[in-house]
Amino acid sequence: MSTNKVFAAIAAATALVVGPLQARETNLYWGDTHLHTSNSFDVYLFGTPTSTPDTAYRFARGLPVVNPTTGTRWQLSTPLDFLVVADHAEMVGAVPRIYAGDPVVADTRMGKLILEMAPDQSEENLMKIYKMFVRAGTGEKTEQGITVKDLYNDLHGGDKRTGFWQRYIDTAESHNTPGEFTTLIGWEWTAMPKGGNQHRVVFMAEGGETARKFLPYSQFESENEEDLWDWLDKTSQETGASFVAIPHNPNISLGQMFPLVRYNGQPVDADYARKRMMWEPVVEVTQIKGDSEAHPMFSPTDEYADFETYPFVLTADGGTPDPTEGDYVRSGLKRGLQFASKTGVNPFQVGMIGSTDSHTGMSAVEENNFAGKGQHDSRPELRTHMTGLGTSRGWDMGASGLVGVWAPENTRRDLVAAFKRKEVYASTGPRIRLRFFGGYDFKAKDANAKDLAAVGYQKGVPMGASLQADGKKAPRFLVAASKDPIEGNLDRIQIIKGWVDAEGNSHEQVYDAALAGGRKDGSEQVGNTVELDTGKYTNTIGEEQLSAYWQDPDFDPTQHAFYYVRVLQIPTPRYSLLDAIALGIDPEETNRPATIQERTYSSPIWYSP
Repeated sequence: MSTNKVFAAIAAATALVVGPLQARETNLYWGDTHLHTSNSFDVYLFGTPTSTPDTAYRFARGLPVVNPTTGTRWQLSTPLDFLVVADHAEMVGAVPRIYAGDPVVADTRMGKLILEMAPDQSEENLMKIYKMFVRAGTGEKTEQGITVKDLYNDLHGGDKRTGFWQRYIDTAESHNTPGEFTTLIGWEWTAMPKGGNQHRVVFMAEGGETARKFLPYSQFESENEEDLWDWLDKTSQETGASFVAIPHNPNISLGQMFPLVRYNGQPVDADYARKRMMWEPVVEVTQIKGDSEAHPMFSPTDEYADFETYPFVLTADGGTPDPTEGDYVRSGLKRGLQFASKTGVNPFQVGMIGSTDSHTGMSAVEENNFAGKGQHDSRPELRTHMTGLGTSRGWDMGASGLVGVWAPENTRRDLVAAFKRKEVYASTGPRIRLRFFGGYDFKAKDANAKDLAAVGYQKGVPMGASLQADGKKAPRFLVAASKDPIEGNLDRIQIIKGWVDAEGNSHEQVYDAALAGGRKDGSEQVGNTVELDTGKYTNTIGEEQLSAYWQDPDFDPTQHAFYYVRVLQIPTPRYSLLDAIALGIDPEETNRPATIQERTYSSPIWYSP
């Protein structure tokens, strides 16, 4: 796509989805954009053959279902408003269709080999197939003589996926109820260059009529994200599809998620930046495979940076390589400011969301109702075992996350528009209600306004937006947070600032904007009411609501900067503590903290001089 076309498309999108909101009410909708079923080859081969999109949608809607991994009845405490079933595009639907006898895939050489290797679908034999797929997918030739070309020809290429894709669309359409529950049609592009996670979830605003005009783009077509963007551009022009692509798990990307160098070895430049921001407005900052907001190595003065840190990469040796600044969102945001100060374009001007990456077909990430990532850690007694993801065990996973979306209505069009303008935020699970606005005309009394959102939209911009300099005025911010009704109280509201100085060096600072219990000093902890022998806690500490008016005390009008909000709950029991109590073991055996402070992260507001 040419530079002029990119600018024109961005301008059109901005005019379409941002301007009218100044006069329209937005509502909060909760969802999961990253859920897998047994149509993903890894889910099936890890021993969960009965997880279907239909079950996933019914569970998300709040209906009781039979858990595909435990065989027991499960139900969400609070239904979701929307869901993306995002199965891996690579060989999507092939394995269940082989065992169902679909001749399109079952009668191929690969189909016959799979039925020969695992006729009983035992866990041991299915794992052999999985390892064969992974080895072939990395470009090696397997013991059976299988190459990536065989996988492509027999289980992926041509019209091999067409039948599955049509059925998936039919199911999504049958559950889509505008205004009540929204199904966003999508998939996952699962690239693994150098063994590092470069995955993107892709979804669209349109329905089945548009989705039937293409097949999902996969790693088999290319593992270069720029080729994915080119495909999105071409396909959107041909079909009218409005795509969003969301990177996830920067924490295990081996430094490739916020890179200095492109896939082709050339430096990241302005053209790369424009294309990336055209298609990837947000990043998944928290999910089951860990939290990617910050790392104590790069944020040593932030006492809350070491949260659900997950270092286990998906490489064959399962090692735990040292993290880099390209692996974490806050350092990526700072790196983006450095690009902007030099080139005028920011390749990493991203909003923040959470989603689950569940491989059970169930968006179950409540600490007291956590279904695990997959078959190998779905039950407390199985979480002592290896997960199949590096050298991690089940308890190394985090019960996270969800995305909150501010949109006029719960429809495909409105939800996707909110993702594009970044008026979204991440939660590690609790449904904390969060508003964040920036502007130059706010006053302290506005933080107590009866309708803070009306004041925020009238005088400023919401999370995800940008502020241009207004002389030497310092930007002012309004933030308000309310607890999840069935969760813990709130401990504090923090504002995280990143900026670039005149020499091009990046910096960060964490400010406490509001503290529960009348505290004036953020170093004073809120307390902890969790009983380690029962897992119970009380809301006798913290606050149900917190709000703040905040002005940057260290503002320099010449510096590029970003500001985002982090809201912390009071300490509550981690699911591993609840597991330990249920199993009658010492909580220390889980090798994870007994309590955690759940949190939300807003999308940033950017300041440009």
